Amino acid sequence: MIRMIKSPSLIKASGVPEKKIEEYFGNVNSKSGDVSIALMNSPSGWEEPFQNPSFDEYTVVLDGELRVECGGAVYDVKAGEAILVGKNERVRYSTPADGGARYIAVCLPAFSPDTVHREN
Repeated sequence: MIRMIKSPSLIKASGVPEKKIEEYFGNVNSKSGDVSIALMNSPSGWEEPFQNPSFDEYTVVLDGELRVECGGAVYDVKAGEAILVGKNERVRYSTPADGGARYIAVCLPAFSPDTVHREN
């Protein structure tokens, strides 16, 4: 099977200040629940609530630095580095460093508001 994606869908992000999510594959843009692949542009100071997702999330940081709080540890993932957070792990993502971060997130199965299980 070959599937050409001409452009991503913009997805509303959780957290503040607003982060830009461009979904190439996933429930919205390609109508597929198997995997989601999105480009994230997160400004400095962005943070979201803790979550306990029902999917594995593979993240590759292209520019800047992404903070990942999980399992009682804090990981500052810099450009050129990657991190995997397994499903059912309590996790929180943020970009406290100057310049924010630009990164690719791959979720297996695909990200869904119903399966992210964000805390309030």
